[in-house]
Amino acid sequence: MADPGQALTSLRQQFEQELTGARTESDLRGVRDRYLARKGGLVSGLLKSLGSAPIEERPRLGQLANTLKAEIEAALTARLEAAAQARPPKGTVDVTLPGRQPVIGHRHPLSLLRERIEGIFTRFGFLVIEGPELEDDYHNFEALNMPPEHPARDMQDTLYLSSPVRSLAGTAATLLRTHTSGMQIRYMERNSPPVRLIAPGRVYRRDQFDLTHTPMFTQVEGLVVGEGVSLADLKGILTAFARELFGDARQVRLRPSFFPYTEPSAELDISCAACGGRGRLAPKPGMNPSGAAGLAAPNPGMDPSGAGGCPMCKGTGWIEVLGSGMVHPAVFEAVGYDPERFTGFAFGMGIERIALLKWGVEDIRLFYENDLRFLEQFRP
Repeated sequence: MADPGQALTSLRQQFEQELTGARTESDLRGVRDRYLARKGGLVSGLLKSLGSAPIEERPRLGQLANTLKAEIEAALTARLEAAAQARPPKGTVDVTLPGRQPVIGHRHPLSLLRERIEGIFTRFGFLVIEGPELEDDYHNFEALNMPPEHPARDMQDTLYLSSPVRSLAGTAATLLRTHTSGMQIRYMERNSPPVRLIAPGRVYRRDQFDLTHTPMFTQVEGLVVGEGVSLADLKGILTAFARELFGDARQVRLRPSFFPYTEPSAELDISCAACGGRGRLAPKPGMNPSGAAGLAAPNPGMDPSGAGGCPMCKGTGWIEVLGSGMVHPAVFEAVGYDPERFTGFAFGMGIERIALLKWGVEDIRLFYENDLRFLEQFRP
């Protein structure tokens, strides 16, 4: 066998090198297991190998081996105790570490858009008012030229209460409001012209929860009343609003429509951003004017320019934004205004629909599912 004395010297040198290189408690425990383990430890292996040494050398070599073992144990114990004392107390914070960036939330995209719309009309000189979500039949329907059995009531599938309750407005509420127009009536009942206001708030209808509908949504309705207010004033305000919100490049038009509390009535349309108001998408790269690539025939469903009909505006070039019109004289009579002296216009829009159009979102449900991956895209 190799010289036992030399083996002891080599093992001591090897241990001292490994002990010097150990930096952590885990490293020290590894060194301890490597040298002092009962089975497979280097010291235990060395002691066993002394059995093959000459008989007269065994006492001396055994004493040297035990001394080495004791030195190794003492050195490891001292290092492990020092490491334990240097260990930070449990639960403490190392103030020298760099701080962690806190996760900061922000307002919901629909709240941001509502604030944006309110800000635009506030700069236009409009007053912002709010009112009760529980409403009575008179302010929600009758005062808006929709008496009982009026067919226009079918346009708004109403959620009625099982029994009347006293609302914040002091009336016996029988339904969840289907629009915020009732606040226009309440304001006109208490104030004389001129009137210039918007009424934002949640409204409720019996709709299915799908891509474009929800039983609860946020509406903004506006009203202007005074002497000499005309349809031209309505178009001017709505054009300024649309270009402020969607950009100066958008074209605006009023399209005839019907609402029971306005006459005449009109829908406000803006030019489609996806196709630039052309009603068709731009030709794909590589297509010649005939719409074909090389000698191939145009694809089915494409127009002669090689572009498909725009899916956003259904090929019309226009997108509906809101409803509007001149206030019906019957509404003025209900609140005590002289319809021969005063005229006015009203308009209403759903904030969720505006959000779909402004940001190109295809599913209204995304705004209510609280998926942070979606909501974090709308930081202010």
